[in-house]
Amino acid sequence: SCCGMGGSGRGAPSAEVADWGLVFWTLCAVILPVLITLWCSFQRSRRQVLIRDIFRKSKHDWHYTDLFGQPSYCCVCAQHILQGAFCNCCGLRVSEGCLKKADQLFLCKEIMMRSNGGAHSSMPHHWIRGNVPLCSCCMVCKQQCGTQPKLCDYRCVWCQYTVHDECMMDCLKTEECTFGEFRDLIIPPYYLSTINQMRKDKRTNYEKVVPYCRKHWMPVIILANTRSGNNMGETLLGEFKILLNPVQVFDLSKIAPAKALQLCTLLPCNAVRVLVCGGDGTVGWVLDAIDEMKIKGQERYIPQVAILPLGTGNDLSNTLGWGAGYAGEVPVEQILRNVMEADGIKLDRWKVQVTNKGYYNLRKPKVFTMNNYFSVGPDALMALNFHAHREKTPSLFSSRIINKAVYFFYGTKDCLVQECKDLNKKVELELDGERIELPNLEGIIVLNIGYWGGGCRLWEGMGDEPYPLARHDDGLLEVVGVHGSFHCAQIQVKLANPVRLGQAHTVRLILKSSKMPMQVDGEPWAQGPCTVTITHKTHALMLYHSGEQTDDEASSLSEQDHLREQTDEDV
Repeated sequence: SCCGMGGSGRGAPSAEVADWGLVFWTLCAVILPVLITLWCSFQRSRRQVLIRDIFRKSKHDWHYTDLFGQPSYCCVCAQHILQGAFCNCCGLRVSEGCLKKADQLFLCKEIMMRSNGGAHSSMPHHWIRGNVPLCSCCMVCKQQCGTQPKLCDYRCVWCQYTVHDECMMDCLKTEECTFGEFRDLIIPPYYLSTINQMRKDKRTNYEKVVPYCRKHWMPVIILANTRSGNNMGETLLGEFKILLNPVQVFDLSKIAPAKALQLCTLLPCNAVRVLVCGGDGTVGWVLDAIDEMKIKGQERYIPQVAILPLGTGNDLSNTLGWGAGYAGEVPVEQILRNVMEADGIKLDRWKVQVTNKGYYNLRKPKVFTMNNYFSVGPDALMALNFHAHREKTPSLFSSRIINKAVYFFYGTKDCLVQECKDLNKKVELELDGERIELPNLEGIIVLNIGYWGGGCRLWEGMGDEPYPLARHDDGLLEVVGVHGSFHCAQIQVKLANPVRLGQAHTVRLILKSSKMPMQVDGEPWAQGPCTVTITHKTHALMLYHSGEQTDDEASSLSEQDHLREQTDEDV
């Protein structure tokens, strides 16, 4: 028995050692991955700080990407890279490790030439090696460039011409750059340096500066709202900076339109074109800034405005031929060609004054500027609900499809609830001072443009009955009534006509009692008893793109032409 007790005593310590060994290895298995993860995270954040520091100090407009969209090679070490940094202005691509060296070796696009005494009227090509665009051709031998799987061939950052390594000659390195296809849209660096020198000398006779006196020069200014609709603004900014002078491209989330448009005062009178990348709200913001230029006495510098629709509704863009929404289907080069070829037209802008009832007129009336439409009723209620939702959770509303789905949900809900019924008993309507007898309605819409509600030609309806011609430059507003959300949906799919109440130069609407939802160009609010007066304010200079028409547009235009012919015959 003693031997047995001695044996069990010897076994206990070894069991304890085995238990401690198990605990130790278990802790190692848990703690080691955590430590490795923390170390990797620390290294990554340290690396990001270093990269951000290089980006901040650099003259290049560097952006980091985890995966390049096409086969790419580092401009410094010539190695194939999947991730790294690219310059939004000159198109350089480098690996993370070569970033500092690339900064020292390569110059970015110069927005203004360095002044070395004399005035310039030309500049040489600025060649960058490798990563040429797919399907580009050599300017010397006309064969395809960039076909070899290595860093090869050259591209000029201004004219976008490409040249094979073997075709590159010394004469090309010093040859004058023509600025390529978009020479009439680009502001050359030598032009800005000359203007800058003239301003220092207090001279303003810019007309003598080349290319000011060039016959077809129509410099373009890009104003992009990176927060609009489908979040494509960031990508477009980079693509435009590659093709144009970066000084022409502005991010409206960082600089106000009024400040950006001061560039027009350094450019030819009545020649500048502005491309607004954003929704109808962004376009209205830019047009307000242009009105400020008129107040400042800068009327001769006022630009013509084109639109690249990035918003949700885009009704103004649709009316002017720029489409119902852009999702990257058209190359940026084609957009610039469309801007060059577009025709100038006028757009009526209207003053909407909302005067609250009572308060002994102590409160100032609310004043809005209208480009598209004003409404009271179910569509304004949908917009009000949508905006309230978007303010609570803005991250959810980054897609045009989601935005339209939310609108559809609130429209369906209103079909069942009918919050705006008996509107005709709550309001009085006057067109050019004449009282209009209203039928049973839930909504009244005052239109300046052809499209409404994200692509519906509201004034025309089904187009099966004659109606007066509607234009956006005739100083007339079209006023229609709707019976509710379901009626709006029927008009959208051409199954019903609106209640056409008339056309007028001045519209007056009196809300006698209760609160009603109202909106001007998609900006909604809840309004108590008041008087709404809509009068003509000014004209805006816009650009109309007469591109491919849809079947609906073609049929509506032919109907309008037929009606115009009938009117002419009657006269």
